[in-house]
Amino acid sequence: MAMPAGAAEPEADGAAVSAPVQRFSADGARAPEPDWIAAEVPLEVRVGGRPFSVLMRTPGQDEELVRGLFFAEGIIRSAEELLSLRPLPSRGRVRRGDVVDVELARGRPVPRGQRSLYSNSSCGVCGKRTLASLELRGAALRSELRVERRVLGALPAALRSAQAAFQQTGGMHASGLFDAEGRLLALREDVGRHNALDKLVGWALARGRVPLSDCVLGVSGRVSFEIAQKAIAAGLPLIAAVGAPSSLALELCERFGVTLIGFLRADAFNVYSWPERVAR
Repeated sequence: MAMPAGAAEPEADGAAVSAPVQRFSADGARAPEPDWIAAEVPLEVRVGGRPFSVLMRTPGQDEELVRGLFFAEGIIRSAEELLSLRPLPSRGRVRRGDVVDVELARGRPVPRGQRSLYSNSSCGVCGKRTLASLELRGAALRSELRVERRVLGALPAALRSAQAAFQQTGGMHASGLFDAEGRLLALREDVGRHNALDKLVGWALARGRVPLSDCVLGVSGRVSFEIAQKAIAAGLPLIAAVGAPSSLALELCERFGVTLIGFLRADAFNVYSWPERVAR
């Protein structure tokens, strides 16, 4: 199947790794054979040579990941403000490519104290030091986007069919960018939900597409605070999720004018906020 423009193929030494497993069947038979599992590798991010964070992520699209993360954190305001991302030589047990140094445009402050050094693959806000640092400020989103119910119902199948790494491993989250007609514009996969979205936003930011006020965000799992926060920062007016939303995600979406859809299926879904974007 042809992949969309922003999609990425899994690689044996990147998105997935081979591992020996013992398969047990219902009749008690046991057979050793290789299997593919999702790769999770730490990425140490430095800014101007100073440590900023360690991200647990699936290797690949690291520049998109860092660009999207820095945009969501307010460290950069455009793709041009991240001048370069340079891999550093490995030392000891750290493999080459797992440490990168970011150069920001002159005048952009070097981030300090915003995150502790570790952010795991399940939490996009790990490392935040205070409740105040979680506060999201800004005006409500403005968008003329309207999406028909039939289009929304087709999104889960479209997302799943493009998840090459998930099909290989069964262990990946995905974020997909769709237009109002349900065409998949780009998709990113990662062991972390928030990483997949950061990569997707980093892709869009490099192409001058942010704010994404005419697009739909499709996510393969649930919607919690970090997903809603990153979507709002990117100007996405509609989040369509296969899973459930959290109360704080709903609060953010109501406050910032984002349509939040959960439990999305081909023939049914729940609209939790701003239902007027769903065309009847």
